[in-house]
Amino acid sequence: MGIVIKKYTEADAEEAIAIWNDVVRDGVAFPQTDELDTESGHAFFEGQSFTGIAKDTETDAVVGLYILHPNNIGRCGHICNASYAVWKTCRGRHIGELLVKDCMARAKELGFKILQFNAVVATNHAALKLYARLGFVQLGVIPGGFLMKDGHYEDIIPHYHLL
Repeated sequence: MGIVIKKYTEADAEEAIAIWNDVVRDGVAFPQTDELDTESGHAFFEGQSFTGIAKDTETDAVVGLYILHPNNIGRCGHICNASYAVWKTCRGRHIGELLVKDCMARAKELGFKILQFNAVVATNHAALKLYARLGFVQLGVIPGGFLMKDGHYEDIIPHYHLL
């Protein structure tokens, strides 16, 4: 499977929304609890500084995505934040790594200086391993910072990477 990452367009909305909502429903990685519908999803993806779409070059299917946006405003506006989602059936194929690397390059192009992740859930072992391999710095642990879908709280580990 070849993967290409491109800018989101409205033609990607249905597949992007489905991937995003799948992660939201799982309740173990994204802070959102509400799913996107067609209207809110397109507005959400269009409203980011950049939304990257990973497509399988053989099938033209959307297999993953990322959103990139400022982490804060004003004097901290040079710090960006991102979220990544890959279809469950496509995980383990390094699509997430491609998304993170593309995101880092795009963030730098957009003038951001730092990529910060506010809430990497401590049980998200694949993400933690990837971020360590890519040189992200862990900032510590926030005990019980993430409410899991089943009602228990899990630690979160903020990270950053200088761009």
